[in-house]
Amino acid sequence: MRTTVEPLEGNRVKLVVEVDESEFEKAVDAAFRRIAREARIPGFRPGKAPRRLLEARIGAGVARQEALRESLPDYYERAVAESAVDAIAPPEIDITSGQDSGPVAFDAVVEVRPRVAIPGYEHLRVTVPDPRVSDEEVDAQLERLRAQFGELSVVSRPARDGDHLTIDIAGSLGGEPVEGLTADDYLYEVGSGSIVPELDQQLRGAKVGDILMFAVDHPDPDETRSIKLRVLVKEVKEKVLPDIDDEWANEASEFDTVAELREHLRARLADIKPAQSRAALEEGTLAALVELVDAEAPATLVDAEAERQAQQLVLRLRNQGMSIEEYLQATGRSAEEFGDMLRQRATDAVKADLALRAVAAAEGIEATDDDVEAQIHVIAHQMGEEPADLRRRLEGADPGLQAVRSDVERAKALQWLSEHAEIVDEHGRPVERGDLEPTPPEQSAEAPSAEGDVESVHLRVASAEEQPA
Repeated sequence: MRTTVEPLEGNRVKLVVEVDESEFEKAVDAAFRRIAREARIPGFRPGKAPRRLLEARIGAGVARQEALRESLPDYYERAVAESAVDAIAPPEIDITSGQDSGPVAFDAVVEVRPRVAIPGYEHLRVTVPDPRVSDEEVDAQLERLRAQFGELSVVSRPARDGDHLTIDIAGSLGGEPVEGLTADDYLYEVGSGSIVPELDQQLRGAKVGDILMFAVDHPDPDETRSIKLRVLVKEVKEKVLPDIDDEWANEASEFDTVAELREHLRARLADIKPAQSRAALEEGTLAALVELVDAEAPATLVDAEAERQAQQLVLRLRNQGMSIEEYLQATGRSAEEFGDMLRQRATDAVKADLALRAVAAAEGIEATDDDVEAQIHVIAHQMGEEPADLRRRLEGADPGLQAVRSDVERAKALQWLSEHAEIVDEHGRPVERGDLEPTPPEQSAEAPSAEGDVESVHLRVASAEEQPA
């Protein structure tokens, strides 16, 4: 079989494939064997009728058409592999000769992955959260822990932010109670914004006995009526915090002194902040790289990526017992807005993929066989199967091992970019790469006690919340 490749406009190529008559004859012979298994010829068991007899009964043309139908996809896949064409869509195949006799030739026009230009990728500038721990951040963590040991005390003054108010709240729409906005003796923290912003505005300066009546917009944009709220202030309490001294430190943690507790909190932040910055460096590097891509992302790839992301989201929601409709309602997005968001994310993902491939090619970054084998072990561990079994499946699949190799090369390209990017913090100050490194185990914070666990949970939550969506 011989293949030549001709470039066409619009990220397309034409493969001209020629198959020798002797090679195609094997496909015709296989077609006759398949036909023989289905044919019922008197005097012969199924599959045993000779080819000459079948040719006499049904003609050679039927088997030839069967051979073309069955073998052309294989010939095409071989041509793509041998010519290293990176096809991203199904081909348009046109048989140019050999439909009736002789050697077979066909043209296959297919869209290929474009190669993009990304000038300036060597000098990316990426902003990350400052990985260094400041005294102010340690103070903030100490105050957060202190707040957990505060006690509520009744006061007679007007309410202000941070106070906890006991209220009766009643929401109605068209005279009917609104579920979730009706409760008695509800303890609410002023300034928390946990119900509606207007509630905090009304409660600031309120006193015991005040009855507040106001209207708020309905969260459903299609609902033109407003929700009416009636709030009775029954009690105002302020949080009284303990003094930060060694006695409190011993009560609140496993440490005997405030100084020891502060060092523990500092060590925990020193574990968390570099990890946040490393994650931000990778994400910021990709975002900066995408900005350099001027070429349009092929619709074929964007459609496939959007479909993949949508399927992943549906699966995650299903595991959480939520439907896509419930998700849209919870996020306040319409189906159209969700579709636009998904397509934009898919477009960025495709551009990032194309750009990383371009960097790998420009810098000569390749995945070694050891790299591929290591990645197979990682994937196998994630999937709960043996690496050898996964390798066998990949070897028999398309793109299979090549997809793993491409993933490794893109990951190495991203690592190269991250290592060569200029890193600054939120204030534009340079960040040393050494500050992004994980804290050595011997310098990490010790395992906390039961009370210390509360603080570590808060730190982990803060870490997760600060990551981009």
